[in-house]
Amino acid sequence: MTTLIQERCVACRADSPRVTEAEIAAVQPSIPDWKLYDDGGIKKLARVFKVPDFAKALELTAAVGAEAELEGHHPMITAEWGRVTVTWWTHKIKGLHRNDFIMAAKTDRISSELIPAN
Repeated sequence: MTTLIQERCVACRADSPRVTEAEIAAVQPSIPDWKLYDDGGIKKLARVFKVPDFAKALELTAAVGAEAELEGHHPMITAEWGRVTVTWWTHKIKGLHRNDFIMAAKTDRISSELIPAN
């Protein structure tokens, strides 16, 4: 069995299935720092990454953006001094797809490579 970080995103259509509660429960332990929330009826995944300064916020934003472009799956990213907020959901299905969890895991990997542990 592969881990989320080893998986690749698949192209989604408007009729692609959203993840089920059971599927969420199965993968959430792989991305424990991500928060699942409801935004006007659309489930999303979000995480705030603490960074030492704005330059590192931009570096993290660019690295996550480059990975998103490679996978063809794009997040909402907010870069601020000292923090970067990354939010994943699948626009076409107005909710969460496995791709969002794959990309959350890849975002965690990127952040661990760029941001020194506290």
